[in-house]
Amino acid sequence: MDWGIAVQNLVSPPVLFFALGLAAAMAKSDLAVPEAVAKALSLYLMLAIGFKGGVAAAGHGFGFDIVLIIGAAALLSFCLPPLAFALLRITTKLGQIDAAAIAAHYGSISIVTFIAATAALDAAGIDYPGTMVAAAAAMEVPAIACALLLARRGRSGDGESRGHAPWREVALNGSVVLLIGAFIVGLSTGETGYKDIAPFISDPFKGVLCLFLLDMGLVAGRELRQVRKTLTPALLGFGLYMPPLGGVIGGLTGAVIGLNTGGIALLCVLTASASYIAVPAAMRLALPEAKPSLYLTLSLAVTFPFNLTVGIPFYIAIANWLS
Repeated sequence: MDWGIAVQNLVSPPVLFFALGLAAAMAKSDLAVPEAVAKALSLYLMLAIGFKGGVAAAGHGFGFDIVLIIGAAALLSFCLPPLAFALLRITTKLGQIDAAAIAAHYGSISIVTFIAATAALDAAGIDYPGTMVAAAAAMEVPAIACALLLARRGRSGDGESRGHAPWREVALNGSVVLLIGAFIVGLSTGETGYKDIAPFISDPFKGVLCLFLLDMGLVAGRELRQVRKTLTPALLGFGLYMPPLGGVIGGLTGAVIGLNTGGIALLCVLTASASYIAVPAAMRLALPEAKPSLYLTLSLAVTFPFNLTVGIPFYIAIANWLS
């Protein structure tokens, strides 16, 4: 692993702002980001990354390679939850419902981790295909569908009527719609469209990311304060070893389908990250019996900071080795 990239990522402003938010929340500071502002920051980041990915894809050309990337990403998203579920059932005392809910998060993706990885690749001068944003967009719904199948046997008899997947809610989730929609807009307008809104899309990006990660640090710190007794060593261990395991699987898949170094690294990141936006919302609807204090804390307070600091340089190292 390139420890230079790791150190660079650790001392970058976005990571340090995340650490600031985490420390402030653990110290019970009254520092807070208004909910409306936090939502606006999230919308901006998804719009920017989706649009820039579409622009890059327009320059690359829309063809079989995009279909291959999307298909591979969707397949990984569907296949990773059973692995996570099995590991949780073997190593922890979780029931099927909680294990399935957590597994869904580890088949889906963290868009902020993906954004941080693109920034790390840019800093390292490593090119990556803009079409990888399409892979990110494809990895929300399959993981949720698979988790619902895993949880079905753990429901009580009267839960069958509630067991229907919220397909409409998931498919029309705001983050999914904006990410795909911005990608399509960028793909349609290309470099000309990018030049028109570059001052909005490019220049404020890192500052907005810092504010968003400050808020994520505050949320993660509050969750850690509330559920420290619930998170057993085995469960915490899962939040730390599942990302590299998923990352290796994603990296090998990327190498098989012929991605370049940057593409392999980003597929590693996607398969290593855990959702804390779309999947938690879907789990509240589909598996109301599952404990948010477990799945949200694992994805946001354990896996997210791990990937943001140690994980990304590790996945870049994997990509360099595989390519």
